[in-house]
Amino acid sequence: MSDLIHRELSVDGVRLHLVEQGEGPAVLLCHGYPECWYSWRHQLPALAAAGYRAIALDMRGYGESDSPPGIEDYTVLRLVGDLVGVLDALGIESAAVAGHDWGAVVAWHAALLRADRFPAVIALSVPFIPRGQVSTSRKLPETEHEVFYQLYFQEPGVAEADYERDTRGYLRGLLFATSGDMPPPAEGEPPRRPGMVPRTGRLPYSGPAVLPAWLGEADVDVYTAAFARNGFRGPLNWYRNIERNWQTLAAFEGRKVEVPALYIAGERDLVLAFKGNSALLEAQARWVPRLARTVRLPGCGHWTQQERPAEVNREMLAFLGEVGWGRG
Repeated sequence: MSDLIHRELSVDGVRLHLVEQGEGPAVLLCHGYPECWYSWRHQLPALAAAGYRAIALDMRGYGESDSPPGIEDYTVLRLVGDLVGVLDALGIESAAVAGHDWGAVVAWHAALLRADRFPAVIALSVPFIPRGQVSTSRKLPETEHEVFYQLYFQEPGVAEADYERDTRGYLRGLLFATSGDMPPPAEGEPPRRPGMVPRTGRLPYSGPAVLPAWLGEADVDVYTAAFARNGFRGPLNWYRNIERNWQTLAAFEGRKVEVPALYIAGERDLVLAFKGNSALLEAQARWVPRLARTVRLPGCGHWTQQERPAEVNREMLAFLGEVGWGRG
């Protein structure tokens, strides 16, 4: 990856780091939790070779980008504003936007709020979640011994202290345990409840002795180094804005994503098993009327573009070609 270009931009007083490759119509790549620009390492050269300018961000709070201290610094409006600011700083009029996990949430909202700047969207893992009459933060499940992970993230300092005690162990375990390579429960083990974690927060599984081919120890090292700079406070603050996001997006209740869209997810992605998401998937065509298609990748877990790079690259390039992105 020697021909990658690293840049630092100042966007609304926040320094954002990005990595780009290629020339041509821009494709902006937004990672999720707990990742960094490196999660798009397989897509950057593929997009560049196809004649696009691929731009992968370290999103606000991550990697070599700044990590502002306030919880309110991480609302979805600020995150979409970062994308607009990046285009402005680079002199780019518009870009196709792709996102995975939380990055998909930002990408969907970029297309929803600023279709003039983001006229095509590709979402991995997380479908479009229209604003409901009740905030999703009030519907997250919990039991006596377990809590939905997003609830565990709410109290500032708790999850940070947990995960920063052994950042590498946490990342290694999470990346494997939520992948398509995680084996099912052994006979006699209780069934897993998607998204639920012990109230202590610590994942009960730390990963195998040998990682699968798509995730090397060197890859885990890159993510560990990315979190060594800023820790987990900024990334976790994204989750602490779920209620605030619902409030600030009140004017957009009922609004549809009107730009061409592609949705890709692994069949073993635990996000698909979260409560209410099956109904969201069934309703995608209604909320995203120009959805080209939904692609389900057999055997793939949550880390879509890393677990299945060839398939994701093929689908992304096919979609961009179909919509004629930047070609006229």
